[in-house]
Amino acid sequence: MPTNPELAIAAGIAIAGRLVGTGMAQSGIGAAGMGIIAEKPEKFGQVLFFFVIPETLWIIGLALGILLILNVF
Repeated sequence: MPTNPELAIAAGIAIAGRLVGTGMAQSGIGAAGMGIIAEKPEKFGQVLFFFVIPETLWIIGLALGILLILNVF
């Protein structure tokens, strides 16, 4: 448990901000990807690759949140 409440707030903002960013990115990529797959089903692998890339955002946010909660910084 963090001893500093500001670190807990910062960790929450870091995690929530990254999750919102991931959702916004995936919404656009998913909509465009469905259009591409509807016309060319063989492009599924490429579309899936681009859909998964934003997932790294929440992983980075989670790692940053954990570092803040553990008072590493």
